[in-house]
Amino acid sequence: MTVTAERPAQRRRASPHARGDDAALAAELERLVGPPLASTPRERLWGWVLPLLVTAFAGVLRFWDLARPHALVFDETYYVRNAWTMLATGIEMSWPQGSDKSFEAGDVDVYSSTGDYVVHPPVGKWMIALGEHLFGVQSSFGWRFSSALFGTLCVLLVARATRRLLGSTLLGTTAGLLLAVDGLSLVMSRTGILDVFLTFWVLVAFALLLIDRDWMRRRLAAAVVSGSGWPRLWWRPWRFAAVVALALSCGVKWSGLYFTAAFLLMSVLWDVAARRRAGQPAWWTALLGDGLPAAVVALPTLVVVYTATWAGWFASTTGHLRNWAIENPGEGVQWLPPALRSLWKYHQDMWQFHTTLDSPHAYKSSPWAWMVQGRPTSFYYQGQAQGVTGCGADSCTEAITSLGNPVIWWSGCLALLVLLFCWALKRDWRAGAVLAGVAAGWLPWFTVGDRTIFQFYAVVFAPFVVMAVVYCFGLLIGPPPPQPSGGGVLTGRRLAGVVVSGSVVVLAVLAAAYFWPVWTAQLITYDAWRARMWFASWI
Repeated sequence: MTVTAERPAQRRRASPHARGDDAALAAELERLVGPPLASTPRERLWGWVLPLLVTAFAGVLRFWDLARPHALVFDETYYVRNAWTMLATGIEMSWPQGSDKSFEAGDVDVYSSTGDYVVHPPVGKWMIALGEHLFGVQSSFGWRFSSALFGTLCVLLVARATRRLLGSTLLGTTAGLLLAVDGLSLVMSRTGILDVFLTFWVLVAFALLLIDRDWMRRRLAAAVVSGSGWPRLWWRPWRFAAVVALALSCGVKWSGLYFTAAFLLMSVLWDVAARRRAGQPAWWTALLGDGLPAAVVALPTLVVVYTATWAGWFASTTGHLRNWAIENPGEGVQWLPPALRSLWKYHQDMWQFHTTLDSPHAYKSSPWAWMVQGRPTSFYYQGQAQGVTGCGADSCTEAITSLGNPVIWWSGCLALLVLLFCWALKRDWRAGAVLAGVAAGWLPWFTVGDRTIFQFYAVVFAPFVVMAVVYCFGLLIGPPPPQPSGGGVLTGRRLAGVVVSGSVVVLAVLAAAYFWPVWTAQLITYDAWRARMWFASWI
């Protein structure tokens, strides 16, 4: 009985019908997912080696002379010191006025015994605290280590995500290289403030959702071929991980909420498109079938993970407003436990701060100017007289300006127009994915009225600007010619596309070398600094 039961199964696996099922599955996979990105071990190896090489290059740029200058740069005065008190006490503690210089000199324990009123959640500050724990708070290298580390990892994420998005190791590596030499990303990766950590978690979520898209479509293809019916996928491990990353992005800055909404909607629309392509006729059935499970899993996860990021505040007795519910019985949201009622009140105050902030600032910038780098932020400027700290001219400067690489950002302006065309008229989902990242990071700032905002907020969508530029490279170069007739020789349009794309990359690298001194506080003559300030609005 056993033998006779097994032998027919063996025959079925070896039968032409089984081979036909395999071919049908392969065809359905290519229709829903696309051609395989790497079909050989060598291709898979290069898919890691080249992105890792540009990541190593980015790491050199971000870590080299990272301790320069040994001074609290721009908003480091808040976040670096907040991170240190979180290491020491679990929460952000307030500091006396005018204590920057003493902190820079190593007197790091003069904070008060009362919790500080901070207006951003704790995750980014805990990430800064990692570097301070490893290298000491007396070291400006320690202040900035985590920014440099996670800024470098952003390059790897962009290279790998773009590789999957566009189906090309070369284009993915190029995207990583462009982000590596972008001045805005570089400056934010060398400064101990929050925005590079927001960028990191957003990119993690984006990369995970790309994996989830393929994961879901492979299961859909298998169901179509087997005839087992339309799958209802409640448990999506890659999307669940992406939701956790999005919750952590909100735990760095609330602007992560915009990416949360845009990316989760994008993911559900991908599912609907996949089911329509597979033949499920009613779009609303697909939307309900995939949108409902996504919401049921994502919303509680977001709330739980975000709330958990406040664990240090919950564990404290001196955190700002920690005891508000006890001190104000009968006020606030009564159905919440006291600790959560206090946290809710804290968040109401934070919301009030963010929506009414309108203090004057010399480097306040309209979002209209961000793509063209109209008003970069001066993070640090120090003039030096002749003979002081090595200055050999009449006057010298050390400056850090959050100026994006002009070649990349100005090319990005044109690239975004191309992507709008490809998304709206050609329904290219890849263009839509990139545009979703730009829109989530940029468009909400047009709604804030006169609120004080800065150009460096654009760092969070800088990776998607890079992806847009590289997407256009792919259009210019076109698909590779069929082998062996093409012979690997570049001719005609493909050659022209390589020349144009390569020229943009070379110009971006040359621009990075030129602007390097004003991104990294190098001592240069005043005339050399002034020559790099091409427009009055850059000063």
